[in-house]
Amino acid sequence: MTSFLLSEAAIRLFAFIGIFAGMALYELWSPRLERPEMTGALKSRRWFANLSMVLISSVMLRVVFPAAAVGAALWAEASDWGFFNALRIDPLLAGLISFVVLDFAVWLEHVASHKIPLLWRIHRMHHADNGFDVTTGLRFHPFEILLSMVWKAAVVVALGAPVLSVLLFEIVLNGTSMFNHSNVKIPLGLDRVLRFFVVTPDMHRVHHSTIRRETDSNYGFNFSFWDRLFGTYIAQPKLGHEDMNIGLSAYRGSFTARLLWMLALPFRTLRRDQ
Repeated sequence: MTSFLLSEAAIRLFAFIGIFAGMALYELWSPRLERPEMTGALKSRRWFANLSMVLISSVMLRVVFPAAAVGAALWAEASDWGFFNALRIDPLLAGLISFVVLDFAVWLEHVASHKIPLLWRIHRMHHADNGFDVTTGLRFHPFEILLSMVWKAAVVVALGAPVLSVLLFEIVLNGTSMFNHSNVKIPLGLDRVLRFFVVTPDMHRVHHSTIRRETDSNYGFNFSFWDRLFGTYIAQPKLGHEDMNIGLSAYRGSFTARLLWMLALPFRTLRRDQ
C-alpha cells in the first residue's frame, strides 16, 4: 500500500505540473482579461502567495491524512466495505458511478461552504482573491483542503469506490479547478457548447463576482449540469466579464495577496458584507 501511495503522489504531482504549465502558458498567449491585479508586480505577489498556499496545504494534508482519498479507496477494497463491494458491482460501472457521485459530493460541499457560516469563514479566503487566474484555482486554505479530504474519503468508503476511479477523479478535479479559474480566452461559440457539459472559465468567473447573488451561483468544478439541475446557474455576470468586480467587497487591495493575511483570514471577524 505504501508503494502504491508513493506512486499515486508522483502521478498526481506530474499531472499537476503539466496542467499548471499548460494553463499558465495559455494565459500568457491568450488572456481573457487584462487588469492591474492580473498583470505586473501584483500578479507576481498573487502567484507567490497562491502557490505558497497550495504548497502549505499539500504538505499539511500529507502529514495529517497521508492516505487521502485514494488510501480510503484502498482500505475499503481491502476491508470489503462500501456499497459497490457489498453488491459486487462491475468495476467499470462502479468506477463511472463513483466519479459522478464524487463530483456531486464536491458540488454539495461547495454549496455548504457558502451557506454554513463556520465553513464560509474558511472558504472566503479563496474568494478574497481580487484576481482570477490559474493560481486562484489553487488558493484554498489548508483547513478547507483537510475538511474536503475527510468528506471525500467518507464518500469513497461509503461507496466502496474503485481505487483507479478515485485517483482519476482527484487528478481531474485538480485539473479542472485550474482550468475553470484560468484567465484564458475561449471562443464564445465553443464556450456555449462546452458549458453544457463542463464548467468553463467564463461560467465559473461569475461565481467570483462581488455581487452576492452571483457569488451564490455556478458552484460546479467538473460537470456543469448540477447548477442547472438545482437552479444555481447564472449564464453571465450582470456587469459583463470586463467590468465585473472580482473578489469580496470587504477585501479590496493588494493586502489580499499577502500569505500571512490569507492564513489568518478564518480567524478574523465575520461581517455582514462578507
